[in-house]
Amino acid sequence: MTEASMPPLRVFLVDDHAMFRAGVRAELGGQLAPPGEGEGGEPVGIEVVGEASTVADAVRQIVSLTPDVVLLDVHMPEGGGRAVLEAVRAELGTGGPVRFLALSVSDAAEDVIGLIRAGARGYVTKSISSGELAAAIRRVADGDAVFSPRLAGFVLDAFAARPDAPIADPELDQLTTREREVLRLLARGYAYKEIAKELFISIKTVETHVSNVLRKLQMSNRYELSRWAADRRLI
Repeated sequence: MTEASMPPLRVFLVDDHAMFRAGVRAELGGQLAPPGEGEGGEPVGIEVVGEASTVADAVRQIVSLTPDVVLLDVHMPEGGGRAVLEAVRAELGTGGPVRFLALSVSDAAEDVIGLIRAGARGYVTKSISSGELAAAIRRVADGDAVFSPRLAGFVLDAFAARPDAPIADPELDQLTTREREVLRLLARGYAYKEIAKELFISIKTVETHVSNVLRKLQMSNRYELSRWAADRRLI
């Protein structure tokens, strides 16, 4: 197949806000590759092949469609972008054909590091321009890692703090997405009632998650958990 006949990059959108998805779809639909990408300067386009607003729907469609790049919102009900990424990788394998790029309003260090640890190839914020987003998608599809300038510092700092340690954290990785969310809020000083309200779950469910986290990490109280979370920059 010649460059001129190469199909467009296939992109899938995961975000729980319909208006945002519509905006991204419209912006990407008008984005073409820079001149010279195709034979004779013919540009290669980007095609949005699907979208989803929930974790379950996103996983089902991504596994079926196997797009080139998935744009992930980080904070959604039921675990958000990380839950989607982990479920798809469980279905297709860690070396599967789909690459993930986080597109979020959050620029918190724990969100950036968490998504990269889970397997995302990049992380950009929603303030990015349409042209920059299209360029980021192409770079991720080519196997590059892409970050908004400020966010790249978080990843570099994570390696600098523990230069001999892999980005994978066996202790943290044994926690489910929901358990990590509860842990982060608990470490920030939230009461069980406040955590329940923030995550739209019952207080009893919060108690269960905290009990599971304590058991998995072999700790006895929330103060130990807070120190543990602070050491990993999860707060």
